Amino acid sequence: MSTSSHTNGPNIVGNYYKVGKKIGEGSFGVIFEGTNLLNSSQVAIKFEPRKSEAPQLRDECRSYRILNGCQGIPQIYHFGSEGLHNVLVIELLGPSMEDLFDMCGRKFSIKTACLVARQMISRVQTVHEKNLIYRDIKPDNFLIGRPGTKTANLVHMVDFGMAKQYRDPKTKQHIPYRERKSLSGTARYMSINTHLGREQSRRDDLEALGHVFMYFVRGGLPWQGLKAATNKQKYEKIGEKKQTTPIKELAEGFPEEFSIYLNYVRKLGFEETPDYDFLRELFLKVLKNQGETDDGVFDWMLLNGGKGWENNPTPHPTQRRAAAQQQQQQNRASQQISNGPQVPALARHGSKQRKATGLAITSTPATPSSAGAHVAVPAPSPKPGIHRQSSHQMGGTTIGTQPYSTQAMRAPSDIHGQANTLDGSAVAYGRQSPMVASAVGPRITDVHASGLDARAQEAQQMHAPQHKSGGGGGLWSVLTCKCG
Repeated sequence: MSTSSHTNGPNIVGNYYKVGKKIGEGSFGVIFEGTNLLNSSQVAIKFEPRKSEAPQLRDECRSYRILNGCQGIPQIYHFGSEGLHNVLVIELLGPSMEDLFDMCGRKFSIKTACLVARQMISRVQTVHEKNLIYRDIKPDNFLIGRPGTKTANLVHMVDFGMAKQYRDPKTKQHIPYRERKSLSGTARYMSINTHLGREQSRRDDLEALGHVFMYFVRGGLPWQGLKAATNKQKYEKIGEKKQTTPIKELAEGFPEEFSIYLNYVRKLGFEETPDYDFLRELFLKVLKNQGETDDGVFDWMLLNGGKGWENNPTPHPTQRRAAAQQQQQQNRASQQISNGPQVPALARHGSKQRKATGLAITSTPATPSSAGAHVAVPAPSPKPGIHRQSSHQMGGTTIGTQPYSTQAMRAPSDIHGQANTLDGSAVAYGRQSPMVASAVGPRITDVHASGLDARAQEAQQMHAPQHKSGGGGGLWSVLTCKCG
């Protein structure tokens, strides 16, 4: 079948990728399931408005190309432009760790937590060895492969919109230590230094991983569900609770290796190279002490009488919550608008302002939600009677995951320039915001939150094409990928 036979189709992007149903949304875009018409393989297609405050698909494309061929990194197939949108075509994967956590009753066994931890450490090591730090570690951004494939239980790392180069690829010169940095990441899992506004480095990715590991075995973290009058105050409370919760208390009742891990990563220097082998070995030791082996058998494989998660016919719970969530988001947005003038905030990975409810794939472009994420095949609902709390109900605010996806659908961002900082949401006020050195380490309450900062302005100047309104070329004008 020739390529030319597909280029004029109403639902075709990149010459031969047919756009199917909408399957999710996350930070800065919407995502559809798609089909490669040349070989009938399934793909994920991410759409991002060109005129978003801080376009990230091009940067994400660059990160994927840097990591191309690495184990556990999805393959990228196409990046281009379709009318008023940037488009990224990428490998379609399975459910996220958060989805699987739900299915397993919101708690992993020690064995599964250790198996997952070893893989997640390896993925982060790969990113670091390619001179990048990830900066938004959370269960939603780690996915297994699709069922029936060779990578069905390989943990993948996705959504590199927050990734940043921490050292020069040639000279290996590390970025300088700074303070009073703008914040980026997910409040529930981010490191204490990130809460304090300190420049992130490799140690912060690994500390965030440690918080994820404790979340898996405990079923939650002590700083979840904190209440405050404003999102900013809530965020500060989360950081303060992390600082005042001893590691011994956090890991009480669990193998000591979990404490050793957190103590090690929190004591790392800003430029220090972590001992990834040592960290992986900790969890192998736990397995041996538990009489287990790294046999690749995870909790979700034992669900449904040993048939596995994919054999649960129950619809994904997020489909049932979608209508209620949309109404709640609209109500919150209305309340925020009444509080003052709207100021655009750069907020990624869920904490964002929603601008529309979807993208209609027609010959006339429509504006998708200001969201975006890697997606996955449908994940069944958790065990009967299990109520998803930490990612969906925190402090009276209901927040749900997107269907089939790696990303949670978070509440809208605060219109006064600060992102929604509920404990499970992500906040980002800029990847390259102004850096002000400080001789004294800031308190959590000193950390500033800006609106459309230097990162957003820079992104607008660098990436926003100078197109007239209406996109003269139409929705299907395909551009050659220039993200390399």
